[in-house]
Amino acid sequence: MYGLLAYSVSRRLAEIGLRKALGAPDRRVLGLVLAESAALTVVGVLLGLAGAAAAGRLMRGLLYGVGTGDPLAFGATVVLVAQVALLASALPALRAARVDPGIALRAE
Repeated sequence: MYGLLAYSVSRRLAEIGLRKALGAPDRRVLGLVLAESAALTVVGVLLGLAGAAAAGRLMRGLLYGVGTGDPLAFGATVVLVAQVALLASALPALRAARVDPGIALRAE
């Protein structure tokens, strides 16, 4: 997640610089990157939950003490993945928020 967002921010540096030059506050730019991260996280979690549910049915005999659709296990995994995604997206988001518009626009 970190690598994907860092690459995305570096590719969109001119856009972010233009937004900031037109008056976008840092929190708006931060929210833009975090919203992209949230969308990727939601898609990943949904695909992961679907895959885990399908794999759980196939591996029913190998699971001990946990049901194939254990809501506690699925919920804990979703929370953990969301926290890791937020942590991984924090540094690229802060980097995007600190972009100097003049430097970003001259780089293109």
